[in-house]
Amino acid sequence: MSIFARPTATSILAVMAFGSIAFATGMQARAEPERVALVQSAPDAAMEAAKAAGTSSLESGKSGTVTRAAIPRRALARLPRLASLIAKGNPIRIVAFGSSSTEGSGASSPATTYPAQLQRDLTARLSLIGADHSSVTVVNRGKGGDDSEAMARRLERDVLADKPDLVIWQTGSNDPMSGVSVERFAELTRAGIQAMRATGADVVLMDQQWCKKLSTTDGAERYGAALHAIASELNVPVIRRNAMMRAWAAQGLLTPTQMIGPDGLHMTDAGYDRLARAATAQLLANAGLPQDAGTQN
Repeated sequence: MSIFARPTATSILAVMAFGSIAFATGMQARAEPERVALVQSAPDAAMEAAKAAGTSSLESGKSGTVTRAAIPRRALARLPRLASLIAKGNPIRIVAFGSSSTEGSGASSPATTYPAQLQRDLTARLSLIGADHSSVTVVNRGKGGDDSEAMARRLERDVLADKPDLVIWQTGSNDPMSGVSVERFAELTRAGIQAMRATGADVVLMDQQWCKKLSTTDGAERYGAALHAIASELNVPVIRRNAMMRAWAAQGLLTPTQMIGPDGLHMTDAGYDRLARAATAQLLANAGLPQDAGTQN
């Protein structure tokens, strides 16, 4: 094969495996910047959420003026495979890949995890816009505690072998706590996206949750910044969970304790419900459907 040929999922995974060997020799994380506090004053939180979410407008509510977390321009990168399947009325198979946020830690039942709620919400939304002949299956491939190293090891088995149309990859929450360096996280994230795309699948990333545990972990925000930099580089849409959760709190939609459980890390049923609705809205926007068909998050 020519060295200039398009990389396959197999060749990319081989590179990732080689990198795992190199990482095992002892790469150290660099000194981390100052931590970000979880609790902010209401005006500062509203401004920060609007800025982080790319909001350019305000909405008046019963309690005064609140911000609406608009979908940022970069997040509107198209998902061509998803758009084609919706247009043709073909079945849609989605793999939700990630760690405990995807598996559903903190949810009261499997039915209240974000992937399960996403399947229901996306099916209902497609029906509302006249595409109810498109069946939606969301496969939950989350595994609690997984960092990018662990996810790379099961990428072939749990994602690529399934031949999904779309992968939603939630990542970056455990790496700052497990000792994976930002550089290694970025390397594995980039390689994983390329391996997924080599199968023809669309890819969407999901960033960290906004929670006390990560807000008090040194350097955790650097992993979120790395994820967004890779997304910009590779033109991958991002479900901006961190910014959305800040916006929900700033708007008075959910308090931090309503979104995150007593462990300070995992989301609740209410948090997963709002996350699934926001993800549905963004997927439809990314697929080129009218934004008013699914922007209520």
